[in-house]
Amino acid sequence: MHRLLKYKLHHPLFWACYHYTWWTIAMGNPVKSAATIFLTPLFFKYLFYVICSTASVAFNLYVLMPRYLEKNRVGAYIAGLSLTIIASSCLIIPGYYLAAAALHSPVEKMFQFTGDPFIHFFFANTFPSTLASMTLGMSIKLTNDWIQSRRRQQMLEKERLESELKFLKYQFNPHFLFNTINSIFFLIHKNPDKASASLAKFSELLRHQLYECNDQQIALTKEISYLKNFIQLQRLRQNDNVEIAFQLNDEQAERVDIAPFILMTFVENAFKHVSAYTDGPSWIKIALELQGQQLSFSISNSNSPAPAHNSIQQPGGIGLNNVRRRLDLIYPDRYQLTIQNNSYSFDVELKLQLTPASNFRTLQKIA
Repeated sequence: MHRLLKYKLHHPLFWACYHYTWWTIAMGNPVKSAATIFLTPLFFKYLFYVICSTASVAFNLYVLMPRYLEKNRVGAYIAGLSLTIIASSCLIIPGYYLAAAALHSPVEKMFQFTGDPFIHFFFANTFPSTLASMTLGMSIKLTNDWIQSRRRQQMLEKERLESELKFLKYQFNPHFLFNTINSIFFLIHKNPDKASASLAKFSELLRHQLYECNDQQIALTKEISYLKNFIQLQRLRQNDNVEIAFQLNDEQAERVDIAPFILMTFVENAFKHVSAYTDGPSWIKIALELQGQQLSFSISNSNSPAPAHNSIQQPGGIGLNNVRRRLDLIYPDRYQLTIQNNSYSFDVELKLQLTPASNFRTLQKIA
């Protein structure tokens, strides 16, 4: 019942406008209908409609529905709703009698009908009106509840996706850091000069991870710069028989943004699982091309048929599962990913529809 007491004042105003609208439709003139309602005894009839509609709809929305319908007590709810409609329809009828009494006119003559007044008013006027008011009130309430529920679901889904994206992003960082630090550690004893150069490049990569990729989207130019530093670091680590080719066509890359580390996972996996032939060259081929907002990225590496070099292709590979999941979350229906594991090569091709860069959009607005 406390919910009924909180029924807001704008609700009676709504029903007052609702019944005034029906009077206007019936009379065909809003000024005439207003004069009839407020300047004649018919105001009693109008007032009873407004009060009973407000009370019955409020009772249904804030007492019957929470107490019975929301608790799946459908039979009790239907019984209570039926009694409420009947009671409200009956309580409106005295308004007709008051209006007729104020004009000192028989109710039959004033409203031009024959037969029993109660039965006439109930079936011809008050019951259909109350039923329509109750239906409208329930429709508004259910629609509003659905909208609020939808908003809550969207907010929860957004928070869940943001949390999952953050987890996936930082899941990658420790994986990469561990591999790189481990490689530099062994390089210190083997070649101190290369180790020093590796540490310099590694510091640039860390700066990118700590300061330049905290947003959900970063400039494609930053991601490309990160890839270049990573590739240079890997050149220092790899043996001389590993051939690395990087073809880049990134004109107007400053015009688009990309989610950080989307491309990085494939590059790291290529270097991690490239073949290590001693009697022939191993190779990694990387190509990146941008046409408008369409990014085409491909990477291939020579692949040893040994099982140890095929771990990335297994379903449990953390890097591949990570990037697939991030693509599904950030670029739904906006990417094509093809992965082929051949006997002597591992090929990845990604086509990605990027978004316009936020800075570029701002410059366009200023211009």
